[in-house]
Amino acid sequence: MYTTNKNINNQLSIWLITMFFIISVMIIVGGLTRLTDSGLSITKWQLFSGLIPPLNQEDWIMYFNLYKQIPEFKLQNFNMTISEFKIIFWWEWAHRFLGRLIGICFLLPLIYFSFKIKFSKLLNFYFIFFLICFQGFLGWYMVSSGLVDRVDVSHYRLSVHLVLAFLILSLIFWSYLKITVLNNNQSFRINRFIPFCFLILIFVQIAIGAFVSGMDAGKIYNSWPLMGSTYFPNDNNISNLFKLSAFDDPSLVQFIHRNLAYVIGIFYLLILFKIYRNKIYDLYKSVNLLGIIIIIQIFLGVFTILYGAQILIASMHQLSSIFLVSSCIYFIYVNTKFN
Repeated sequence: MYTTNKNINNQLSIWLITMFFIISVMIIVGGLTRLTDSGLSITKWQLFSGLIPPLNQEDWIMYFNLYKQIPEFKLQNFNMTISEFKIIFWWEWAHRFLGRLIGICFLLPLIYFSFKIKFSKLLNFYFIFFLICFQGFLGWYMVSSGLVDRVDVSHYRLSVHLVLAFLILSLIFWSYLKITVLNNNQSFRINRFIPFCFLILIFVQIAIGAFVSGMDAGKIYNSWPLMGSTYFPNDNNISNLFKLSAFDDPSLVQFIHRNLAYVIGIFYLLILFKIYRNKIYDLYKSVNLLGIIIIIQIFLGVFTILYGAQILIASMHQLSSIFLVSSCIYFIYVNTKFN
């Protein structure tokens, strides 16, 4: 609890769950922006003027001409019409608009609550706001990597951008749980290091998933459980898996992403076995919910591969990752003892 005032707590919880929803939408739109190859359609960062989309044909021509100057158009989309450009433009504009909306919707209530609650109790929220601002900078840093000498953004920068989004989402959800969910300080729990390691593993998987998306690695080896006719991709050597260059190789990145999913599944089963063997009843609900989401995520991941990263299925796969991280945060929260 941040205060004993129930009205303030209710306002805080509404604010936080609203931010959670908006950021979740932002992650989905960001994924669709990547899946539709729309991320480089706006080649300038305009903090305030960028709020206003093109209002006439002259504006559209101006934005289109700017797009024509980058490698993505010159090498890949040189036959694109202005009507086709408008489609990818709107995806990127929506993504940037949501970013600005998140900043405003977080800052204004934060200022309000700063007058209602002691500043010292809101330091975590100011840290989250700092991360939100940094995320805006990081987004432009990512886009800028695709404006010179390449036709897409750096998958490393894309990965950091996505992981930070999930970190912000996690911190907001944790704060929401502290207000709305009563922790009963049960006597029995598992070592807090175990679920924390599990969460780290999920974040690593999200980062590798961004590599897969950034290199379009989901569009190759569209078979499962084998990659083509073999378990290990036959266009590679196993020795390459232990080199840093593996993260620049689409087939190896897909292989890592697949097998990390198996590791996460096995790790979860070990956690489940430990909880049920020791009859930690207070964790049954949270660990079962986590298991359901993991199963859904794995199935969607398989379908994403089988259908060559078809936009709708791939987007659902990313949506389920939001539920996966959230359910893991909830599991950690329930397992945490508060004094």
